[in-house]
Amino acid sequence: MTDTPTGRDRTVPGGCARPLTEEYDTALLDLDGVVYAGPDAVEHAVESLEAARSAGMRLAYVTNNASRPPRAVAAHLTELGVPAEASDVINSAQAAARLLAEKVPAGSKVLVVGGAGLEEALAERGLVAVRSMAEHPVAVVQGFDPSVGWQHLAEASYAVAAGLPWVASNTDLTVPTGRGIAPGNGSLVAAVRTATGAEPEVAGKPLPPMHRETVIRTGAKRPLVVGDRLDTDIEGAYNGGVDSLLVFTGVTTPAQLLSAPAHHRPTYLAADLRGLLTGQPEVSAAGDGFGCGGWTARAADGVLQLSGTGDRYDGLRALCAAAWTALDAADGGRPVDGRKALAELGF
Repeated sequence: MTDTPTGRDRTVPGGCARPLTEEYDTALLDLDGVVYAGPDAVEHAVESLEAARSAGMRLAYVTNNASRPPRAVAAHLTELGVPAEASDVINSAQAAARLLAEKVPAGSKVLVVGGAGLEEALAERGLVAVRSMAEHPVAVVQGFDPSVGWQHLAEASYAVAAGLPWVASNTDLTVPTGRGIAPGNGSLVAAVRTATGAEPEVAGKPLPPMHRETVIRTGAKRPLVVGDRLDTDIEGAYNGGVDSLLVFTGVTTPAQLLSAPAHHRPTYLAADLRGLLTGQPEVSAAGDGFGCGGWTARAADGVLQLSGTGDRYDGLRALCAAAWTALDAADGGRPVDGRKALAELGF
């Protein structure tokens, strides 16, 4: 496992001599963009997860998408060839419902802007989901659902403007679909924020309520967060003090990774979920730069320079080390231009 402090002070990607399935007892897997995109499995996900399970790693699915209840998500996973039970799924609706249950008495009515996932999570906590201010709710909860439209956002705005506590399951601005990137709950939350001037309390990744919910429900001792987003999955791991694996099957690009601040830097990186089944190569100092595999990278005059040959993700690891070190330089770090180097790797 990496000997660099998790997230904090990280200027190079971590290395791990053993397969990650042996180093960690539980994979806390994001879903959208990691396991599936819309109705379809991400390439290599099904066989990789089966191999990880066979190796003894527990698989838990942790998602900011609050639209569907865990049993529906588990059914979808099972249909894709990834056997799962409802108890294997932890979503931001559950974290939001726990927050609300700590604020209002059991049996209270809560205005729901979202889908069945929120309704079932509230019921699990002894709260009653309603859809109109006419039903006298005492709080508002908002989560992603494709059916949310103007009337739902207007009802939420009326409730928030009236002073009701407002909890958002998450604030992801986008969500990956089978057709591309679409507006996420954060974009819908922004509409209510604009109408009211208020700010919600947020339950989902990367904030502590989601990490707490995950730990309570999985009992993981040595968890590895696996995700495709720097601002939710990786930052959530950073906030929770646990290691992370970034995969490039969702929204994050290599260019975004090179410019990531400390709280958005993953421990490990891989093309896809096959990265769970292998170790991670060490990145080491090499002259005035960094080496990984057959590649060497350095930052000079604000530009990343790359030389060598081999696996392109080893090259990306070396580039990350050079870029992150330049960003964190004691004399006033600054971003470096990595476009040419990334193009040499085929990114």
